[in-house]
Amino acid sequence: MHDITAIAAAKPGATRSPNFVKNQRWYPTIYDLRRGAKRRLPHFAYEYGDGGAGDDTGIRHNWAALDAIEMIPRYGVMPELPPVNVELFGRKYSAPLGVAPMGSPIVVWPGADKLLAKAAQRAKVPYTLGVAGGATIEEIAQLAPDVMWLQMYRFAKNDHSIGFDLMRRADEAGVNVLMLTLDVPVRTVRAREVKVGMGGGGYFRPDWRMMLGMVKCPGWAMAMLANNLPRFANIQPYAGPGAGLNDTIKFAREQMGGAFSWDEVKRYRDRWKRPLVLKGLLHPEDAEKAVALGADGIVVSNHGGRQIEALPPPIDCVPAIVKAVNKRATIIFDSGVRSGTDVARALALGADAAIAGKAFLWGLGALGDEGPGHVIDLLIDELRSALGQIGAHSPAEARNVMVRHPGALHF
Repeated sequence: MHDITAIAAAKPGATRSPNFVKNQRWYPTIYDLRRGAKRRLPHFAYEYGDGGAGDDTGIRHNWAALDAIEMIPRYGVMPELPPVNVELFGRKYSAPLGVAPMGSPIVVWPGADKLLAKAAQRAKVPYTLGVAGGATIEEIAQLAPDVMWLQMYRFAKNDHSIGFDLMRRADEAGVNVLMLTLDVPVRTVRAREVKVGMGGGGYFRPDWRMMLGMVKCPGWAMAMLANNLPRFANIQPYAGPGAGLNDTIKFAREQMGGAFSWDEVKRYRDRWKRPLVLKGLLHPEDAEKAVALGADGIVVSNHGGRQIEALPPPIDCVPAIVKAVNKRATIIFDSGVRSGTDVARALALGADAAIAGKAFLWGLGALGDEGPGHVIDLLIDELRSALGQIGAHSPAEARNVMVRHPGALHF
């Protein structure tokens, strides 16, 4: 095992979280953070962040598919821990990993969007603000100017007036990458959210169980007092003067929905002059279509198993998409990342980077403000160790490693 101080000293391009060693004692893995989050969060907040579609079958399949991938190491070639810095879309980052877009992470931990952005900026890894998040494009651009990406859903009414205005704001704020989500063609209901009062009707009406949960979790309650009630910060201005949370939710339900059509993707591509990424593709023919329309990147994802549990694990689709794209676009893996070893697996299959969502929610739940930074540090350390163990001198070299991938799909 590598000495922890040696790993910290060798890490390029990033500064370790001040309390990393202390926090690592209690939370040495992402799974430990999950257990900590379950203990420290109100029940409704944990269920919102941890759950998926149906009975979580899709989530379990995502994890099992990653666990089944084995990398065959080569020895005698790795004298020290390798660097993991990369270039994505013309910008340099400290590692091929980042924070995935998430809808309303402020439910899990108030102020989450800003905490995630600050941690990503410190570590110099990509942070993707979800358009349904709790902070505005402009606020996050101030906190994470070097690493900010923006994810958008489809706002088709009035000839995409809201979507195009959000894109204008992103351009003026200096957002580096625009990510269009295609994998939410219809709205779905998540059973675990419904059971705790967070789903079904879609409105936020705290009941006595939620209030009791807040009282029992003083850390969460203090964070709520410091950050006020949850809000859809980027959508609220379009809902009208004085629109409250539930007014904004109603407005968003009326305005937002469906997956971008290919014609709509082309319209956004024509207007957006910076890198454009399409999120949620699993079929190589869709990936080819995306590249043909000028997409600079593709996120291979099944929405983390949160939309429908019957989709294949995205990791099993990566090789076919990599082959179809043939280096014409950047491939980013999403859905199920729980360790730096998972990131290494994605790289070994040809992906250029990976993004994680739940891992960061668990970090927030277990450690509050310090959670996002701790997750980044854990993932980077584990990735460096994994690459060193398999004999890869860099993230790019990981794809030269022999892999046994029993679940790989052949289209």
